[in-house]
Amino acid sequence: MSTQNALHTIDEDPDFGITLSDGCRLSARLWRPQDAAENPVPVILEYLPYRKRDGTCARDALTHPWFAQRGYACLRVDIRGNGDSEGTMTDEYTPQELADAVEVIDQIAAAPWCNGRVGMMGISWGGFNALQVAALAPDPLKAIITLCSTVDRFADDIHYKGGCLLNENLGWGATMWSYSSRAPDPALRPDDWRALWLERLENEPFLPSVWLRHQRRDAYWRHGSVSEDYSAIKAKVLAVGGWGDAYKNAVPQLVEALPGAKGIVGPWVHKYPHFAVPEPRIGFLQEALRWWDRWLKDIPTGVEDDPDYRAYLMDGVRPARWYTERPGRWVAEEYGATSHIPYRTLHLTNVGLSDGPGPLKATVNSTQDCGAEAGEYCAIWLGPEMPGDQRIDDMHSATFDSAPAEEDVDIFGAPRLTLRVASDKPQAQIAVRLNHIHPDGAATRITYGVLNLSHRDSPESPTPLTPHETVRVVLSMDHIAYRLPRGHKLRVSVSSAYWPLIWPAPEAATLSLSGGTMNLPVRRTARRAEHVFEPPAAAEPWQTETLRDATSTRRREVDMATGVVSLVIEDDFGKKRDLDHGLAGGAVARERWDIHPDDPLSARGRCHWTDEIERGDTRLRTETHSEMWSDATHFYLIARLEAYENDVLIYARDVEDKVARDHI
Repeated sequence: MSTQNALHTIDEDPDFGITLSDGCRLSARLWRPQDAAENPVPVILEYLPYRKRDGTCARDALTHPWFAQRGYACLRVDIRGNGDSEGTMTDEYTPQELADAVEVIDQIAAAPWCNGRVGMMGISWGGFNALQVAALAPDPLKAIITLCSTVDRFADDIHYKGGCLLNENLGWGATMWSYSSRAPDPALRPDDWRALWLERLENEPFLPSVWLRHQRRDAYWRHGSVSEDYSAIKAKVLAVGGWGDAYKNAVPQLVEALPGAKGIVGPWVHKYPHFAVPEPRIGFLQEALRWWDRWLKDIPTGVEDDPDYRAYLMDGVRPARWYTERPGRWVAEEYGATSHIPYRTLHLTNVGLSDGPGPLKATVNSTQDCGAEAGEYCAIWLGPEMPGDQRIDDMHSATFDSAPAEEDVDIFGAPRLTLRVASDKPQAQIAVRLNHIHPDGAATRITYGVLNLSHRDSPESPTPLTPHETVRVVLSMDHIAYRLPRGHKLRVSVSSAYWPLIWPAPEAATLSLSGGTMNLPVRRTARRAEHVFEPPAAAEPWQTETLRDATSTRRREVDMATGVVSLVIEDDFGKKRDLDHGLAGGAVARERWDIHPDDPLSARGRCHWTDEIERGDTRLRTETHSEMWSDATHFYLIARLEAYENDVLIYARDVEDKVARDHI
């Protein structure tokens, strides 16, 4: 453990300026010990587009002062073109963004109050760019903590999965269309906030158009994918993830690929583990402090001797759209993550999921709304976002059930399915779920995977299917740690659609299965907790006044006249005023996903965001709209951005785009 006990008195600068070599000024929030000038300290950098002034305040308040009190300078930087920083942003993880980060690191390392060592920490975007900056190997960067991130931007981000187009590509693109269009805080830029805002609005990219132009794993996605060359990463890496999150695979991948890397995966959704849900939470800040103390201060904390991989093995529970806690226990692998876990081979046969081989002849022709119980691709807003009872989707799938388990089965790793399949259409997709079947028939999704069958051999060079020709495909599901209780069953469910998680193929395909095996990673049964974390700690929470309560709604609608099925999402994030500096802000997000069960070309997604900030008598608001649909050959997008000052429209811009389908 860390040997530091005395807490430092700290200072905070809400607008610490960093001027880059091209003259662009980035705005940062800086916490540091008051005596740092006399006793230089390491710096922990968090580098994001999500607005330090009103976007990440809640988590920043819990985290950065805590580290600063323990002898670190914490720097929370708004990247170029966002929040209170100057410039414009053109895309995510651009060479410009990463070069700016390296320049920030070099400048800060040379500051008289820094000891020359820098760590980088972040979740999601900040976890992505921490890995990517580490691959550039700036000399002062000695360690990183990456949370909820990916090593492969094509295979495991919000754009594509298994070569299938994720609807999150539009959903998150619409979020950024709104997020990055917000004005700087007029109190920090009294002379030029309006000019900066107008420049930002004029240059704000509609990113779904950008991402949709790269439907295969080309150079665009290889950029920033650290799996291209793990050896480029010289900093020490602690990787953290959650089973309720979309980004769970990177943790075992990094542990296996990087000497000295450590991994932690809990039951959580897309949040930091000291305040995440479902519980149990852990003392993440204490774990991080041990990491920083060892690699930024040379204090012998023993992190090298920690197990390589610590994962929360969840007990099998009934399906629910939301969990506040998950029963289970922490297990530990001393060396490696999951590659050494033995597989149990199960066969897909006409009589179910069997230990031995047998004949298989099954047809899959799912309705286009199969996938209604998939839940959100990335659970983040703390609403009813988790997968529901899978029986609804299983009705439209080919299903293969095992015999009841004779003892508890600890599934630990990434199940892999090999299939012999033929399609009557040249373009088709497949979705596979591993489900836990309870004695009364309820079905809990354990893990899943999807595959665009044109990507069966290569995500770089997709090829269409020859209708009715049988091919062999291999599909890996997401990593998981899950206990199937004795007496319960496993089910493999196979469908040819998974809406609204992925965009449908242009024609409804019928798939014919003639063989299949599943390699199920089964760990020795954990009889007790194999690791114990400290309880969560945090600094004082963000002090706010609630102006509007938050609410979250998800509902399914069926138009009885047309047959169209819709998922309607309404997330009102509420409205708050910062009691320290007085800035108020709020947001409302709305999504609608429509499809007719018999027509893949009826698919349509719509997003509408409202973002508002208030400073005294100044009220600023953006309204952003996005919409996407397709025919057999092209995708179509329209978007609109509106900006209001005191309810007067001061700027508007429309976007219209048409992008050819490329084996999707």
